Amino acid sequence: MISAVLIDDDKNLRNAMKGLLEMYAPEIAIAGEADSVKTGTAAIASHKPDVVFMDIQLGDGTGFDILEQITKKQGGLACHVVFITAHEQYAVKAFRFSALDYLLKPVDPEELRKVVEKIKKTLSGNDSFSHIDLLLENIRKKVDKFKRIALSTSDGIHLFEVSDIIRLESQDNYTKFYIKNNKPVLIAKTLKEYEDLLSEQGFERIHQSHLINLAYLKSYIKKDGGYAVMADNSNLPISQRKKERLQELLKSL
Repeated sequence: MISAVLIDDDKNLRNAMKGLLEMYAPEIAIAGEADSVKTGTAAIASHKPDVVFMDIQLGDGTGFDILEQITKKQGGLACHVVFITAHEQYAVKAFRFSALDYLLKPVDPEELRKVVEKIKKTLSGNDSFSHIDLLLENIRKKVDKFKRIALSTSDGIHLFEVSDIIRLESQDNYTKFYIKNNKPVLIAKTLKEYEDLLSEQGFERIHQSHLINLAYLKSYIKKDGGYAVMADNSNLPISQRKKERLQELLKSL
């Protein structure tokens, strides 16, 4: 069984979440409950769960405050965290950059199942949970552009500088990252998800299979149908509808 602590200041919502877990994730056993930052911090310290499900907004603070307190007292949180939120768009963006799981209210059973399956796969790994530190760093700074991104692979979660990402390539429902001075990293998410995440950081979709960091674009070659030459010496095709857009971007660089 996977032990869990459930933190929400609304008892009805805690009961509803327990019902969903019993029905759709029976392998999750609720070890403890809490309704505040104070009791939540104590419950995690006492039960040492495998996973914590918690709301962002609590009566005496936020779920981020719980993470901060545990980090200060224990040096870090050694368990999975799943935030449950109704809004907080900035926080959701921070979750995605930090590869942290979250569920939107009202909780969709299928999304809950996906999160639990992911937790089960990673429980046996040697996760340092450094992505939680990245989340807290991003939440503290409240910047529009996050400098680092956490990528969850089959062997764990790895942190990279966004500025070191040269390009991304779609491979069915996976995305391969080509990163400066690193081996390619394969992630079980679509290219579209990362296009949404990185489009404001100088990344441009030039083809259905390619998203590039314009900082690493060496040249645009018009012959042979048109292609982009990248800093890693890759030659990438450019879709017809993206050629004019890319030429405009090159003029502005």
